[in-house]
Amino acid sequence: MNCRFCNAVLKTVFIDLGEAPPSNSFLSAADVSKPEAKYPLKVFVCESCFLVQIAEFKKAIEIFSNEYAYFSSYSTTWLAHVKKYADEMIERFGFGAKSKVVEIASNDGYLLQYFKHKNIPVLGIEPTGNTAKVAIEKSINTIVDFFGVKLAKELIEKGIKADLLLGNNVLAHVPDINDFVEGLKVLLADNGVITMEFPHLAQLVANNQFDTIYHEHFSYLSFSVVCKIFAKHDLAMFDVDELSTHGGSLRIYAKHKGDSSKQIGQRVQVLLDKEDKLGVNSVAYYKDFQKRTEAIKAIFVKFLNDCKIKGKRVVAYGAAAKGNTLLNYCGVTSESISLVVDASPHKQGKYLPGSKIPVVSEQELKDLRPDFVIILPWNIKEEIINQLSYIRGWNGQFVVAIPEFQLL
Repeated sequence: MNCRFCNAVLKTVFIDLGEAPPSNSFLSAADVSKPEAKYPLKVFVCESCFLVQIAEFKKAIEIFSNEYAYFSSYSTTWLAHVKKYADEMIERFGFGAKSKVVEIASNDGYLLQYFKHKNIPVLGIEPTGNTAKVAIEKSINTIVDFFGVKLAKELIEKGIKADLLLGNNVLAHVPDINDFVEGLKVLLADNGVITMEFPHLAQLVANNQFDTIYHEHFSYLSFSVVCKIFAKHDLAMFDVDELSTHGGSLRIYAKHKGDSSKQIGQRVQVLLDKEDKLGVNSVAYYKDFQKRTEAIKAIFVKFLNDCKIKGKRVVAYGAAAKGNTLLNYCGVTSESISLVVDASPHKQGKYLPGSKIPVVSEQELKDLRPDFVIILPWNIKEEIINQLSYIRGWNGQFVVAIPEFQLL
């Protein structure tokens, strides 16, 4: 296998999580008894450019199908985050009625609605038909397609140029990262701004976030690597924010290399220096991650086994992709965790891939009164603990496994 950015041969394994079904391939009741297709979750680091990446064993066009399970609008924390983002971009760059805001992987219109409310023209690009349908029902103009150079050129021919071109948690999802970033360059207006948010590789390593590794994530990104990729396509970073979302993310700000209207801020070099000091540009940085992951697995499995022996009732909350990685890596089934609660009606009534745990509404949690609730989307644990605080009434406890096992 060759690096998807620089084409160097990949030899160094970052982590091997065995085989698992795609994390968002939820099962119907009829599918539970059928065998599931599983693919390797083996991640490499390129010794030439230090892009961390998974092999594309399942094609993106298969993963991001018309029946995609993830809808962005079901997290109040995430909605608050993107509303704040929209307000900040409008204030900082002065976008208005004559601007064009284009979002790649716009999902159900969760973000673009906040620009539309300010009468700023928007366009969503979303490959999954069912989420795009929800956005269109909100009157968010949406194209159902994958983004790359081909689509960017088609939009240019229609007179569309992006003054703000954005993507949240999409850069890691693209198998051909060079085609994607070249497409950004093509579609961006001369003085336009690109913002991309993605989980920060340094946080993944520091906080044992191995559960963020799944088949939809083709790349795991440091700021240093992203700067190299964008520079290859004549795009320059001029600012970067370190965010708390998804356990620690970056928001990058990019422009055309020849755009002199925006000065490069000092935070760019500060973060590059910080990453270099951490060692992200050395193979040694990636060496002990497997061992730390195996330690978390051992503790979590022991907890579940102890609960089973003691007759404790254990459920999970949040049918998130990261939770499926954790459960499948640890070999968990419905014998250990009886159900998982999720707020999205698009997941309720289905079963988690691999573990085959049923996904139910919150009412079933209230009826069962479990001893432990495992929070799978630990990145929004405060929101979930607040929402389910009533479990304290029957002495229920919350559990997280990452970055370390905790009873809360």
